[in-house]
Amino acid sequence: MDARHDALQQRLGHRFTQAGLLTRALTHRSFGADHNERLEFLGDSVLNVAVSALLFERFSGSDEGDLTRVRAHLVREDSLHRVALTLGLPEVMRMSEGEMRGGGAQRPSILADGVEALIGAIFLDGGFEPALATVRRLFGEVIAATEAEAWTKDAKTELQEWLQARRLPVPAYSIVATRGEKHAQTFEVECAVAALRLTERGEGRSRRTAEQEAARAMLEHLKASDKPGGPLRS
Repeated sequence: MDARHDALQQRLGHRFTQAGLLTRALTHRSFGADHNERLEFLGDSVLNVAVSALLFERFSGSDEGDLTRVRAHLVREDSLHRVALTLGLPEVMRMSEGEMRGGGAQRPSILADGVEALIGAIFLDGGFEPALATVRRLFGEVIAATEAEAWTKDAKTELQEWLQARRLPVPAYSIVATRGEKHAQTFEVECAVAALRLTERGEGRSRRTAEQEAARAMLEHLKASDKPGGPLRS
């Protein structure tokens, strides 16, 4: 372990007993076979559980839909990218020279994956409690300063406004699947923007919730594609 790894562990609030886990968590697949993708898979789930627990604690009066929306904002790529920069991951990630020359050490997706891999590694190294403590350390201030209402803007309305501002037709919603018993059904809904030949799906315990999640997914897709010179600019 070098000084950079020591500093990273201090920022994480966790000192690894299995040093190899930390090294693997910081290793991009371009560097070698012992890379961090499996840890990322695990860390994604651990992060969702930990953030859910913190939100459950913070927003005692909020319903499932509000909590789900706040969690989605906290664990999405751009949020994890900001956490990665706070942790200094660009300086410690291991990747091939080619990936490094291509800007991999600054790529948001790689850095966000690195955060998830670190959380997965901490879970394997010490269990859920240390992982929860790390997530609290990394996200606690943001969660404490967040109001659930800030994330409850109706996604269907926002999507409709986004499309109308660009003189595009409103989207169409359709149920593509219904699962479970009548008293505990899960709906899967597709949101289609025919003019752009795009579809996104969402799930929920009601058709309305599923439509909102599908609209939210479509909004994220459209906003990510709405770049200068891109095909979705008006």
